[in-house]
Amino acid sequence: MPRTAMKPTPEFFNLHRHDFVRVAVAVPRLRVADPAFNTAQTIAAMREAAGRHALVALFPELGLSAYSCDDLFQQQPLLDGCLRGLEAVLEASRELPLIAVVGLPLRIDGMLFNCAAVVHRGRLAGIVPKTYLPNYREFYEMRQFASGDCLRRRELSLLGQQGVPCGDRLLFDVPDQPLLRFHVEICEDLWTPIPPSSFGALAGATLLLNLSASNVTIAKADYRRELVGNQSARCLAAYAYSAAGYGESTTDLAWDGHGMVCENGTLLRETERFLDDSQLICADVDLDRLAQERARQTSFSQSVLRHRQACAEFRTVVIDEKLDRAGRILLDREYGRFPYVPADPVKRNERCEEIHAIQVQGLVTRMRSAGIKKLVIGVSGGLDSCNALLVCAGAVDKLGLPRENIVAVSMPGFATSERTRAQANALMAGIGCKALEIDIRPSCRQMLEDIGHPYASGEERYDVTFENVQAGERTSHLFRLANMHGALVVGTGDLSELALGWCTYGVGDHMSHYGVNGSVPKTLVQYLIRWAADAAPFGPALGPVLKDVLDTEISPELVPGGVQRSEDSVGPYELQDFNLYFLLRFGFRPSKIAFLAWHAWHDATRGRWPDMPAELRHAYGIGDIKHWLRVFVKRFIQDMQYKRSCLPNGPKVGSGGSLSPRGDYRAPSDADAGAWLADVETIPDAMAQAA
Repeated sequence: MPRTAMKPTPEFFNLHRHDFVRVAVAVPRLRVADPAFNTAQTIAAMREAAGRHALVALFPELGLSAYSCDDLFQQQPLLDGCLRGLEAVLEASRELPLIAVVGLPLRIDGMLFNCAAVVHRGRLAGIVPKTYLPNYREFYEMRQFASGDCLRRRELSLLGQQGVPCGDRLLFDVPDQPLLRFHVEICEDLWTPIPPSSFGALAGATLLLNLSASNVTIAKADYRRELVGNQSARCLAAYAYSAAGYGESTTDLAWDGHGMVCENGTLLRETERFLDDSQLICADVDLDRLAQERARQTSFSQSVLRHRQACAEFRTVVIDEKLDRAGRILLDREYGRFPYVPADPVKRNERCEEIHAIQVQGLVTRMRSAGIKKLVIGVSGGLDSCNALLVCAGAVDKLGLPRENIVAVSMPGFATSERTRAQANALMAGIGCKALEIDIRPSCRQMLEDIGHPYASGEERYDVTFENVQAGERTSHLFRLANMHGALVVGTGDLSELALGWCTYGVGDHMSHYGVNGSVPKTLVQYLIRWAADAAPFGPALGPVLKDVLDTEISPELVPGGVQRSEDSVGPYELQDFNLYFLLRFGFRPSKIAFLAWHAWHDATRGRWPDMPAELRHAYGIGDIKHWLRVFVKRFIQDMQYKRSCLPNGPKVGSGGSLSPRGDYRAPSDADAGAWLADVETIPDAMAQAA
C-alpha cells in the first residue's frame, strides 16, 4: 500500500492560515516607448513582490510601453518591443510564486487594444482589454485604441500559447485559497457610472484590480481615494489601484504614481506620490472579512439575483498556485488595540461627541414618548454610572428641564470604598442633580436573614448570593424611587459587561427602564469620560472628578476585605473588547481573533497611538490572549445569552454592533460553545510552540 505524504502542519503565525492574502502594487520608473527598460523594471518589481510574500502584484496601465506614447502606439517597433517584453516577463515568472498583472498594447484581429496581461509561472492566464476609453479633455484614447466591446473572440494565441482566455468578463480563481477570486479592469473603467468591477464582484470576485495611468491635477488624488474606497465598499471587496508615475512624458501632463489598496472602504496602504523612483507597496487583505460581510449584507445577494444574467456571462480561469502555510509570515498590517476607539485624536473627539449625542437623543425620545420628565439613576463613583449620569444631564438640558429632575442615588454597601463614595458625591454635586444617599446594608442584612444566609449568623461567607443581594437591593430601591417620582430608571451597564454576563440578572444591574450604555463597550466608556473631562461640555469643574473616576480600579465593590477586581474574573476589558468586536462584528474564528490580538498586543510599542495613556502601553503574549479568549468564548456563546435575551431598550451607537435581542444579535440561550472552544485549543500557548 503506498505511503501517503504527510501534510505539513500549518504555522499559526502565518497570514495564509487566517485567510489573508498579500497584494503588491508596483509603480516602476519607466521610459516612454522603451519596452526593454520598462520590462526590466517590471521584472525587478515582480521579484521584490515575491520576496515579500505577495501573491498578486499589480502594475500600471500600459506599463511595458508607457501610457503617454500617443501616436507611437501605431508604430510596429513599439508593439513588437512590448510583445518581447511580455515574453521576458513570462520567462521571469516561471520561478516566482506570484501572479503578476501587467499592462501593454496588443493588436488583435486588426484592432489595437489597451490590455492587462495576467501572468503566472510562465503562463498567460488571461488578457483583459480596457472597456471604456476616455476621449475628453486631455484624453484621446479612441485615436489609438478600440474598446474591449469590439473584441468578439473569447480566446487567442499569443507568444506560442494557445487558447489564452481574453475578454472583460474573466474571473481568476486560486483554488488553494477558495476565498480569493479576482477581476481586472483598466483606469477609466472605474470612473464610469457602473464599472465592470461591479459585475465582477457580483459574480464572486473578492479582489478587484485596476491598472491605471491617471495623470495628476489639483485635488485629483483625493478624488481617486474616494473613488477606490467607495467602489471597494459598495462591492464588499478589496480594490488595488496602480497609476503611472516617474518617467511618463510631461509634454502636457504630470504624473504622481498614486497606488493604493482599499478593503471594504478602508485604505490599507498607499504609495508616496511624486517619488522619482520605482516603488512597491504591499497590503494584507482579509478575505475572511469580505466573505463575512457578503454573507451578512443580504442586499448583496439580492443584487446578484437582479443581475444574474450579467453574472452568468463571466468565465472562470483557474490559477494553480500553492500558498506557503508552513513558514512564519506575520501580518504587515496595523490592528489597533481598541477597535471601538479611533486612534486619531481629532476623530476620537468627534466620535465621542457623536456617541454622547446618540445616547442623549435616545433618552430624550423615550422621555418624550413616555411623558416623563424625571430620571432615577444609581451612581457608584465608577465608569459606567459616571457616563450614564452625563447622558442624563445632557437629556434634561436638551428638554429644557432643571438638573434637579435627575434623582441620583449613591447606595454604599458592605464593600463600598471611601474613594468611590466620595467620587459619587462629587459627580452628583458637579452635575447639580438631586442627590440621595441610601445605605443598603440594613435592608441587605434583613434579606440575608430572611433567606437564612450564613452571613446573618455571623459567618463571613461572601458568595454569589451575598453579592447579588446587594445588587438586587440597589435595583429595587431605584425602581421604587422611580415610582415615587414618576421617573424612568436609567441603566448604566455597558456592552462589555453584557457580552461577558458580568451583571446580576433580573432584579439587579441587568434591568432598567432604558439602558443608555448598552451598546458602548468598557474601553469606549473610558474615552467618553476622558472626552467629557477634556472638552468640558458640562463645565470645567467636573474635569478633576472625571479623571479620578478614570484612575479608579474597575470593581463591583461587593466583597469586603480588599479590592475586588472585575478583570480578575472576566479578564482584561481591553482584550475582551477586542475579542468582542471581531467575534460579534465579523464572526471570526477564535484562532484568527487571537492572531489579530497578538499582532496588536504582543509588543508594547505596536497597535497604540501617541497620546495613549501610559497605563495602556503594555503587552500580552499569545498564552494570555488564549486564556482570556477561552473565558470570553465560553461566557459569550454558552453561559450568558439568557441575560441578553431580555435586555431593556437602549440606542445602538456603533457599527461594531449591539447585543439587543430586538436589534443586532439573536442567539439561543442553550447553545454549546464546543466548536469555538475546540478552535481556541488550536492556539499555541507560546510563540515558540507554534508549528
